[in-house]
Amino acid sequence: MPLIEARGLTKVYRLGRVDVPALRGIDLEVHEGEYVAITGPSGSGKSTLMHILGCLDSPTSGSYRLDGRDVSGLRGRALAHVRNRKVGFVFQTFNLMPRMTTDENVALPLQYRGGISRRARLRRARALLERLGLGERIGHRPDELSGGELQRVAVARALIGEPAILLIDEPTGNLDSKAGAEVLKTFREVHDAGNTIVLVTHDPNVAAEAARTIRLVDGEVAA
Repeated sequence: MPLIEARGLTKVYRLGRVDVPALRGIDLEVHEGEYVAITGPSGSGKSTLMHILGCLDSPTSGSYRLDGRDVSGLRGRALAHVRNRKVGFVFQTFNLMPRMTTDENVALPLQYRGGISRRARLRRARALLERLGLGERIGHRPDELSGGELQRVAVARALIGEPAILLIDEPTGNLDSKAGAEVLKTFREVHDAGNTIVLVTHDPNVAAEAARTIRLVDGEVAA
């Protein structure tokens, strides 16, 4: 059974009196342990598809099953519940809390789940930071870290809840070449450890890291 199974996904935005289609009948499967890149030009629907796959948005029509559950009709709290337990996000802009230390940032998703003590949350966060080579940065705040370190902290935060899938959006867009190479190496290590990755990028060098590439054009799968 696929971890991600989308059939006939469409997304139409209403702008005034005009309907603007962003996705036009997407069919997609991703199996557990895969490393998949989604590419395409600006306006191709990459971000819209990522938002639906990550349960940040719902499709206008079509079906989407995540880890065996049909989530295409979910809204609000029900969708947020699935997102918190099934999906880990890594964003281009890191989205770390500036006043929190690295371990506090990484532990934050567990706080929203409830039922886990602060001590246990921080212990798990520190173990992840050690695993990703950031042991010496535990206790530091974001303004004390390099771009590559910030992105690796974001990866740790995405992994803390042991999600079914890791969704990564333009991960090297704000990084220089050296930091970008370090982050891509981290993704390879995370994938080698058994994690499923779907990566959205316009950079062919980043897409080349994946085992499979899906290209979108005008809201459709072109290749």
